[in-house]
Amino acid sequence: MPAARDGLAHRGDEDEVCPVCKSSRYLNPDMRFLINPECYHKMCESCVDRIFSSGPANCPVAGCHKTLRKNRFRTQTFEDIGVEREVDIRRRVMSILNRREEEFDSKRAWDDFLEQREEIVANLVYGTDVAKTEAELQKYAQQNMNSIRANRALEAQEASSFQEQQTQEQELARIRREAARQEYENERREVMAGREDYLARLAAGKPGDAATIARESHKVHLKKSSARRSEEERIRQKQAALRGSELKKLGQAATTADRAGPVDTGLIKGLKKIKTPEPEKPYDPFGGFVPNKRDYYTLRDHYPSSYLDPIRQDTRMQAGGYDLREYYSRTLLEAFAGLGCFIDEEVSKRDATTALGISKPIATEGAAMAALSDTKVTYEYHPV
Repeated sequence: MPAARDGLAHRGDEDEVCPVCKSSRYLNPDMRFLINPECYHKMCESCVDRIFSSGPANCPVAGCHKTLRKNRFRTQTFEDIGVEREVDIRRRVMSILNRREEEFDSKRAWDDFLEQREEIVANLVYGTDVAKTEAELQKYAQQNMNSIRANRALEAQEASSFQEQQTQEQELARIRREAARQEYENERREVMAGREDYLARLAAGKPGDAATIARESHKVHLKKSSARRSEEERIRQKQAALRGSELKKLGQAATTADRAGPVDTGLIKGLKKIKTPEPEKPYDPFGGFVPNKRDYYTLRDHYPSSYLDPIRQDTRMQAGGYDLREYYSRTLLEAFAGLGCFIDEEVSKRDATTALGISKPIATEGAAMAALSDTKVTYEYHPV
């Protein structure tokens, strides 16, 4: 930048005057001006040390009665003090209203939340209902402290992961450049060595062997090139597998992040309902089924029968592993199998579905006849 243009750019800095001691940057080029986020009044560093070193004090600017502390003073970042104030307000509001898109039921609810946050920022920047807006922010911050902290931790984790990813990509780029340079050097050395070997063999051979020596040298060169390409492909596949595993770990860390907090906050609408995971039940290998338990009968070890008693005493029947309990269990199960079927209820359900226009074909003729009959079907069991 030319000297004249540079002078125009910094003329405003040279004309800055401290409102307390009236010192100008034109007379003291090393003067540093500081601001405080409480009132954003600018004053020099020497006045800050002189007034606020002993403790909190009122702002020395005429008409400002806010209490300032020395540890809150900092250097101004933006040239426009209005932009500086808006950036600070926006940063503070977004640190409190730091909900994420996946916490909302729909895209519309997320857009409404963004609009509401911008409205709060605008109210604080332009001084519209400041007291009410600040009270709502403080109430929301107190009620949702857990979710705010969880989202802040998640943002810090994402920023750290992004920084690590950028560092890894830069390191991989450097390794690739180094590998390419090393590959170029190795290939150049191989070409020079092959050329010297070819010339040496030509010098030591006979005049008629030139074509044979050239073919052999070409075969050796092709073999080395193929081996080098295979090694490069193996290295690329290994690097791709490592990058895939890193991305998978980052995705799992993001999905398992813990965010808790009340849903009905009074300020933000459209949040998803937080479901508390149910406690894990003890492992049941039978899935709720209890062996040898029936609803309508109890299985006994022995039933008196003139036909089965000789079998119980016959060693020829027992030698093959035959067990009468299996016979008892199968017979009783077949005898009581129909007690869980109630024809009247099935007929009423069928009539209801037919009235609604839903008809299903009956599987067998016997079932159709039973459905049409008005008499109840009774089951009798006669022991063997």
